[in-house]
Amino acid sequence: MGQPRFAVVDVETSGLSTTRHRILQIGLVTVELDGTVVDQWSTLVGLRWPWSRVGPRRVHGITRRALRGAPKAPEVLAELRDRLAGAIFTAHNVEFDAMFIQRAAARAGIDIPLERRLCTLQLSRLLDPDRQLAHGLADVCARYDVVLERHHDALCDARATAAVLPHLLAAHGVVDEADLNALYSPVPLAASR
Repeated sequence: MGQPRFAVVDVETSGLSTTRHRILQIGLVTVELDGTVVDQWSTLVGLRWPWSRVGPRRVHGITRRALRGAPKAPEVLAELRDRLAGAIFTAHNVEFDAMFIQRAAARAGIDIPLERRLCTLQLSRLLDPDRQLAHGLADVCARYDVVLERHHDALCDARATAAVLPHLLAAHGVVDEADLNALYSPVPLAASR
Protein backbone atom coordinates (compact mmCIF):
# COMPACT_ATOMS: atom_id res chain seq x y z
CA MET A 1 0.00 0.00 0.00
CA GLY A 2 1.13 3.52 -0.75
CA GLN A 3 0.83 6.88 0.90
CA PRO A 4 -2.78 7.90 1.45
CA ARG A 5 -4.34 11.20 0.49
CA PHE A 6 -7.07 12.69 2.70
CA ALA A 7 -9.99 14.83 1.57
CA VAL A 8 -10.79 16.77 4.74
CA VAL A 9 -14.35 18.08 4.51
CA ASP A 10 -16.57 20.33 6.56
CA VAL A 11 -20.16 21.31 5.85
CA GLU A 12 -22.23 24.11 7.29
CA THR A 13 -25.94 23.37 7.32
CA SER A 14 -29.25 25.05 8.03
CA GLY A 15 -29.81 22.69 10.98
CA LEU A 16 -29.04 19.23 12.30
CA SER A 17 -31.68 17.10 10.54
CA THR A 18 -30.68 15.54 7.21
CA THR A 19 -34.34 15.27 6.24
CA ARG A 20 -35.39 18.86 7.00
CA HIS A 21 -32.19 20.87 6.64
CA ARG A 22 -29.78 21.54 3.79
CA ILE A 23 -26.08 22.08 3.19
CA LEU A 24 -25.24 25.78 2.90
CA GLN A 25 -21.47 25.62 2.52
CA ILE A 26 -18.81 22.98 1.83
CA GLY A 27 -15.10 23.30 2.49
CA LEU A 28 -12.52 20.73 1.40
CA VAL A 29 -8.76 20.57 1.98
CA THR A 30 -6.86 17.70 0.40
CA VAL A 31 -3.70 16.73 2.27
CA GLU A 32 -0.97 14.13 2.22
CA LEU A 33 -0.12 11.97 5.25
CA ASP A 34 2.43 14.53 6.46
CA GLY A 35 -0.12 17.36 6.26
CA THR A 36 1.11 18.84 2.98
CA VAL A 37 -1.86 20.66 1.43
CA VAL A 38 -2.49 19.52 -2.14
CA ASP A 39 -5.74 21.38 -2.84
CA GLN A 40 -8.36 23.60 -1.22
CA TRP A 41 -11.89 24.30 -2.35
CA SER A 42 -14.94 25.94 -0.85
CA THR A 43 -18.34 26.97 -2.08
CA LEU A 44 -21.65 28.19 -0.83
CA VAL A 45 -24.63 26.11 -1.94
CA GLY A 46 -27.58 27.99 -3.40
CA LEU A 47 -30.95 27.46 -1.82
CA ARG A 48 -33.62 25.62 -3.74
CA TRP A 49 -36.16 28.31 -2.86
CA PRO A 50 -35.26 31.92 -2.04
CA TRP A 51 -37.38 31.87 1.13
CA SER A 52 -35.70 28.76 2.54
CA ARG A 53 -34.39 29.07 6.06
CA VAL A 54 -30.68 29.28 6.63
CA GLY A 55 -30.82 28.20 10.25
CA PRO A 56 -28.57 29.46 13.03
CA ARG A 57 -26.87 32.47 11.42
CA ARG A 58 -25.30 33.27 14.80
CA VAL A 59 -23.32 30.03 14.38
CA HIS A 60 -22.33 29.97 10.70
CA GLY A 61 -22.92 33.59 9.69
CA ILE A 62 -24.46 32.63 6.34
CA THR A 63 -27.40 34.73 5.12
CA ARG A 64 -29.93 34.13 2.35
CA ARG A 65 -28.44 37.11 0.53
CA ALA A 66 -24.99 35.47 0.58
CA LEU A 67 -26.46 32.36 -1.03
CA ARG A 68 -28.06 34.23 -3.94
CA GLY A 69 -26.23 33.30 -7.10
CA ALA A 70 -24.34 30.44 -5.44
CA PRO A 71 -24.25 27.21 -7.44
CA LYS A 72 -27.09 24.80 -6.71
CA ALA A 73 -26.59 21.46 -4.96
CA PRO A 74 -26.34 19.22 -8.08
CA GLU A 75 -23.47 21.29 -9.51
CA VAL A 76 -21.70 21.52 -6.14
CA LEU A 77 -22.07 17.80 -5.40
CA ALA A 78 -20.76 16.80 -8.83
CA GLU A 79 -17.67 18.94 -8.18
CA LEU A 80 -17.31 17.48 -4.69
CA ARG A 81 -17.53 13.91 -6.05
CA ASP A 82 -14.70 14.63 -8.47
CA ARG A 83 -12.55 16.22 -5.76
CA LEU A 84 -13.08 13.27 -3.40
CA ALA A 85 -11.99 10.68 -5.98
CA GLY A 86 -9.20 8.47 -4.66
CA ALA A 87 -8.95 10.24 -1.30
CA ILE A 88 -10.03 9.15 2.16
CA PHE A 89 -13.10 11.11 3.28
CA THR A 90 -12.09 12.76 6.55
CA ALA A 91 -13.95 15.11 8.90
CA HIS A 92 -14.29 16.08 12.53
CA ASN A 93 -17.44 14.10 13.41
CA VAL A 94 -17.35 12.40 10.03
CA GLU A 95 -20.80 10.84 10.34
CA PHE A 96 -22.51 14.25 10.43
CA ASP A 97 -20.78 15.51 7.29
CA ALA A 98 -21.13 12.18 5.45
CA MET A 99 -24.85 11.89 6.22
CA PHE A 100 -25.59 15.40 4.95
CA ILE A 101 -23.52 14.91 1.81
CA GLN A 102 -25.01 11.51 1.00
CA ARG A 103 -28.56 12.73 1.61
CA ALA A 104 -28.01 15.79 -0.62
CA ALA A 105 -26.33 13.64 -3.28
CA ALA A 106 -29.25 11.18 -3.27
CA ARG A 107 -31.71 14.08 -3.74
CA ALA A 108 -29.59 15.34 -6.65
CA GLY A 109 -29.24 11.88 -8.21
CA ILE A 110 -25.45 11.87 -7.80
CA ASP A 111 -23.51 8.90 -6.44
CA ILE A 112 -20.83 9.90 -3.94
CA PRO A 113 -19.31 6.76 -2.42
CA LEU A 114 -17.86 7.39 1.02
CA GLU A 115 -16.74 3.90 2.05
CA ARG A 116 -13.42 4.96 3.58
CA ARG A 117 -14.23 7.42 6.36
CA LEU A 118 -11.81 8.78 8.89
CA CYS A 119 -13.04 10.77 11.88
CA THR A 120 -10.66 13.13 13.67
CA LEU A 121 -13.11 13.35 16.57
CA GLN A 122 -12.90 9.57 16.99
CA LEU A 123 -9.12 9.59 16.57
CA SER A 124 -8.84 12.16 19.36
CA ARG A 125 -11.19 10.22 21.65
CA LEU A 126 -9.26 6.99 21.10
CA LEU A 127 -6.19 8.72 22.51
CA ASP A 128 -8.15 9.59 25.67
CA PRO A 129 -9.80 6.34 26.81
CA ASP A 130 -10.60 7.75 30.26
CA ARG A 131 -12.33 10.79 28.72
CA GLN A 132 -10.24 13.34 30.61
CA LEU A 133 -10.19 15.84 27.72
CA ALA A 134 -12.68 17.68 25.54
CA HIS A 135 -12.63 16.67 21.87
CA GLY A 136 -14.47 19.44 20.02
CA LEU A 137 -12.58 20.88 17.06
CA ALA A 138 -11.56 24.00 18.99
CA ASP A 139 -10.28 21.83 21.87
CA VAL A 140 -8.26 19.55 19.61
CA CYS A 141 -6.81 22.55 17.76
CA ALA A 142 -5.75 24.12 21.06
CA ARG A 143 -4.08 20.86 22.13
CA TYR A 144 -1.94 20.79 18.97
CA ASP A 145 -1.34 24.56 18.71
CA VAL A 146 -3.38 24.79 15.51
CA VAL A 147 -5.01 28.13 14.78
CA LEU A 148 -8.77 27.87 14.23
CA GLU A 149 -9.88 30.99 12.39
CA ARG A 150 -13.58 31.77 11.90
CA HIS A 151 -14.92 28.61 13.51
CA HIS A 152 -18.02 27.39 11.62
CA ASP A 153 -16.80 28.64 8.28
CA ALA A 154 -16.57 25.40 6.28
CA LEU A 155 -13.17 26.06 4.70
CA CYS A 156 -11.65 27.37 7.94
CA ASP A 157 -12.88 24.31 9.84
CA ALA A 158 -11.61 21.99 7.09
CA ARG A 159 -8.20 23.70 7.21
CA ALA A 160 -8.01 23.34 10.99
CA THR A 161 -9.07 19.68 10.82
CA ALA A 162 -6.47 19.06 8.10
CA ALA A 163 -3.83 20.68 10.31
CA VAL A 164 -4.58 18.47 13.35
CA LEU A 165 -4.87 15.30 11.25
CA PRO A 166 -1.10 14.61 10.96
CA HIS A 167 -0.73 14.99 14.75
CA LEU A 168 -3.53 12.49 15.36
CA LEU A 169 -2.22 10.04 12.76
CA ALA A 170 1.29 10.21 14.23
CA ALA A 171 -0.11 9.59 17.71
CA HIS A 172 -1.78 6.45 16.34
CA GLY A 173 1.45 5.31 14.66
CA VAL A 174 0.13 5.65 11.10
CA VAL A 175 2.95 5.56 8.56
CA ASP A 176 1.10 4.23 5.50
CA GLU A 177 -2.37 3.36 4.27
CA ALA A 178 -2.36 -0.14 5.78
CA ASP A 179 -2.15 1.39 9.26
CA LEU A 180 -5.51 3.11 8.72
CA ASN A 181 -7.61 -0.06 8.46
CA ALA A 182 -8.29 -0.25 12.21
CA LEU A 183 -9.10 3.47 12.40
CA TYR A 184 -11.78 3.85 9.73
CA SER A 185 -15.26 4.77 10.92
CA PRO A 186 -17.83 2.10 10.10
CA VAL A 187 -20.23 2.88 7.28
CA PRO A 188 -23.86 2.57 8.44
CA LEU A 189 -25.76 -0.21 6.67
CA ALA A 190 -28.29 2.20 5.15
CA ALA A 191 -25.47 4.29 3.65
CA SER A 192 -23.66 1.28 2.19
CA ARG A 193 -26.59 0.13 0.05
